[in-house]
Amino acid sequence: MSKNLRFDILRTALAIGIALFIALVIILFASKEPFTAISQLLIGPLGTVRHFGNVIEMTIPLVFTGLAVSIMFKASQFNLGAEGAFFFGAIGASIIAMKVALPIVVHPLVAILVGGLIGAVITGIPAVLKVKWGASELVSSLMLNYVALFLGLYLINYFFRDVNAGAMVSLPFLETANLLVLIPKTRIHFGIFIAAIMTVIAYYYLYKSKRGYEIIVTGENIKFAEYSGIKTGKVILMAQLIGGFIAGAGGATELLGMYTRFSWQALPGYGWDGVIVAILARNNPILVPIAAFFLAYLRIGADLMSRTTDVQNDVIAIIQGIMIVLIVATSFLSKYRHKMIFNEAKENLGETAKEGK
Repeated sequence: MSKNLRFDILRTALAIGIALFIALVIILFASKEPFTAISQLLIGPLGTVRHFGNVIEMTIPLVFTGLAVSIMFKASQFNLGAEGAFFFGAIGASIIAMKVALPIVVHPLVAILVGGLIGAVITGIPAVLKVKWGASELVSSLMLNYVALFLGLYLINYFFRDVNAGAMVSLPFLETANLLVLIPKTRIHFGIFIAAIMTVIAYYYLYKSKRGYEIIVTGENIKFAEYSGIKTGKVILMAQLIGGFIAGAGGATELLGMYTRFSWQALPGYGWDGVIVAILARNNPILVPIAAFFLAYLRIGADLMSRTTDVQNDVIAIIQGIMIVLIVATSFLSKYRHKMIFNEAKENLGETAKEGK
């Protein structure tokens, strides 16, 4: 493990620790039963198989969106279209799940692939606008999320709605389309393996391939990348297409693993949460599952706390805000980092001098 990675892990862990400490102090003074509230927040998700299963269920979509955002952010592209890609990818997968008859194993895989391709289109539009006309991918992707939302709802509610149901839901999926549940009494599904495979592929793509190296260099210094002969426009486009594909595949996986028909009437929010996961993971794919699990654990703990005590789960917003502020603050632990770099350079210089003798 490199010293930079160790420093990033230390910095993130310290930020999380400070945020949790402040939240616990707030709970201590604001609640009439603070110790019960703290217990529910910190160890409540471990209380039953069902509660811990809820943590894993929430972790799966967060891994997908965290990976998607990490790859786009690694190229220094602040495309926030993962939310729209996640939603519309689920729409595409729903149509395949409802209308296309395929074998039991092939069916969900085809639906997830279609969802991924649709997600790539969603994030690819801001990328093309950025490369061709210099439009801000931040603004265009934010606006496109709502285009994806209302276009998707139009398709479901006007063409694929179950008119016999007592709610605004789609027709039921074919039984062959749903992902298998792995653990009884939970909804932990086969998507956990797809998320794990996607994590490994994303890590090796970024850190072990030429294209991944081009993404990293372009993100760190686009002028240097251009001078080195890297086609930065192509890299910018590719990073956002890959991110959209992962987000769209995540939406499809979430839908086929957790639902038997499409029932969302609003953006699910996993794309926005993916930004938090990516920040916690420092845009490193291998750390994304850990960050996703941590955020899911906090969310489930906060939900249990709000249902059993007088503390509302808004306390999680405080924790998230403090963590993000500390992690993105460049001066946080900067003196320690400078000292670490100085000591490393001093050690290397001493070794070089010994070899010279």
